[in-house]
Amino acid sequence: MKSNLMHLVPPVSRDRKISQFPKWYTPEACLQFKEHFHAQVRTACQQSTGTTRLKISKVVVVGDLYVGKTSLINRWDTAGQEKFKCIASAYYRGAEVIITVFDLADIQTLDHTKQWLEDALRENEPDSSFIFLVGTKKDLVSDAVCERTELDAIRFANEMQAEYWSVSAKTGENVKEFFSRVAALAFEQSMIKELENTPGRIAQIGEGNLIKLEKDIMEISEDNAQGSLTCC
Repeated sequence: MKSNLMHLVPPVSRDRKISQFPKWYTPEACLQFKEHFHAQVRTACQQSTGTTRLKISKVVVVGDLYVGKTSLINRWDTAGQEKFKCIASAYYRGAEVIITVFDLADIQTLDHTKQWLEDALRENEPDSSFIFLVGTKKDLVSDAVCERTELDAIRFANEMQAEYWSVSAKTGENVKEFFSRVAALAFEQSMIKELENTPGRIAQIGEGNLIKLEKDIMEISEDNAQGSLTCC
């Protein structure tokens, strides 16, 4: 069964392959400053040959309505429907990456990111998830406004122990760089855990695929329940 499923996975395009550890957005709010993958991970990657299996990480994306999450991820959200609150814990649980999103053009959405993060962290073990704070819609604000907002966002990120990024889904600015960073950190963490649990063995890696991001977007609002699914 696993072998058959592997054949359903499309090949990874050249521009999505990660050979060098992606750089951070700003040193003022960075998770890790290193420039290379862990030595054991590099060795395992060099020694692994043939098709084995993909590395899958659960990535949860949270934030207020209409901050641009769906445009960023290009998937689905639950549009703040109160009825989805009962299943929020299931989506949050086991997250290896938590991405909290706000709108650079709406500072109030930044204020709400801490609560979103608290909700997600409540369902996960301490220090088990990489945390990112992402400002979206960079194309809608001037450089001066973006710079001012980023000062507050970086302060929030440091308090949240998160790495900060500013992106624009419309223009594509920093989107590829951001997800490459997310993929690299999650992949390395997954590899290190497997190497620790299987001493003396070569960790298995899917051919040509460093990581597959499995994403869940939860939109749960106490005050703004909606009646149908919608985009951000």
